[in-house]
Amino acid sequence: MLNVGLIGFGGIGREVVGYLAAASRRARVATVIVRSGRIEAVRSMLPEEVEIVDSLDAVSTNPGLIAECAGHEAVAAYGPAILRRGTDFLAVSIGALADERLRARLEAAAEAGGAKLILPAGAVAGLDALAAARVGGLDRVTYMSRKPPRAWRGTPAESVCDLEALDVETLLFEGAADEAAQLYPQNANVAAAVALAGAGFAGTRVQLVADPAAAGNIHRLRAEGAFGAFDIEIHGRPLPGNPKTSTLAAHSVAAEIVRRAAAVEI
Repeated sequence: MLNVGLIGFGGIGREVVGYLAAASRRARVATVIVRSGRIEAVRSMLPEEVEIVDSLDAVSTNPGLIAECAGHEAVAAYGPAILRRGTDFLAVSIGALADERLRARLEAAAEAGGAKLILPAGAVAGLDALAAARVGGLDRVTYMSRKPPRAWRGTPAESVCDLEALDVETLLFEGAADEAAQLYPQNANVAAAVALAGAGFAGTRVQLVADPAAAGNIHRLRAEGAFGAFDIEIHGRPLPGNPKTSTLAAHSVAAEIVRRAAAVEI
């Protein structure tokens, strides 16, 4: 049985707990780390046997894997310490790795602890093909995220246009993946995942679009290189109560945990 720790308990965490409880005999959530002020509220939502704590030092379940589900700040606050302890660390908020210094700290900690930094695919498909294409050489990688205006609330998009009154699709950002991930940390984690799997942050072109006609979160990936070319488009449904995050992103975390616990990896 793989004991899993979670950092944060929002929409993604709830999806992961629910799926593992219902569908996995090899992995379970044993510990959840949250802010001290949330311990009692989270305790009421989880089985009694799940440990709820407010710090890494308070964890007593010896998890084989800890998954971050709490945002960019949590990657920096917890990631290096977890990896140095020799525990694998799954970072949902991949956009945090657009910070080159943080990325170097995480890699050094993983090497020192003999642990793995795990980056799930999130809301996009095709990262396995993109990584394979990189072996032969990539000429061009572009990623577009198209979401309803409500998904861009509380971001720099509010200074680009009036999201509440928007009636036509509007380009909010166009540029390199690292800038996209840093400006739109809750919306552009996919941009960082695409960059890390393929042509790097500087070599990955990103477009972020608000579209009042979009029924959900649409992710479009195109890659060209020595292998040929591919186009992949995902029409994802957002998590209930969180229009910034695709349901597939939460499911990718659960799938990665199950894959690591399974007898056969695919």
